Amino acid sequence: MMGKDFWMSWLAFWILAGPILLAIASTAYSLYLRWRYLDAMLEALKNSRYVHTWGPGLRQQGWFGGLLLIAKIAGMVTMPRVSIRIGELDPEDNKNFPPHLKRLLKIKAVMLVGIAVWGFIAYGLMKLE
Repeated sequence: MMGKDFWMSWLAFWILAGPILLAIASTAYSLYLRWRYLDAMLEALKNSRYVHTWGPGLRQQGWFGGLLLIAKIAGMVTMPRVSIRIGELDPEDNKNFPPHLKRLLKIKAVMLVGIAVWGFIAYGLMKLE
């Protein structure tokens, strides 16, 4: 459907490279959150079972453990019903979680959704060729 000229254009390059660049930006943002805000997040979730169990161990695993911890906390805070139901998140911790940290974690979640959507669109365009 799409001609060879399209695939040689800069537009096609940016459509296909976009998810990769956004994933790099998301990783950098996660590292920033780990470096700057992880202690405050762990303190805000001190009664939650997941943070109590896995927090100290993952905290000692360097940057990769910190990235895993940020990803899990972002999932627990942005979708709290599931985490509360399975017992990982304390409802009181969720209610008292600082709004500025919640906003930063929502940005992280939106970036992840953007990577997935943009990646599916790029994959679909490649299959249309």
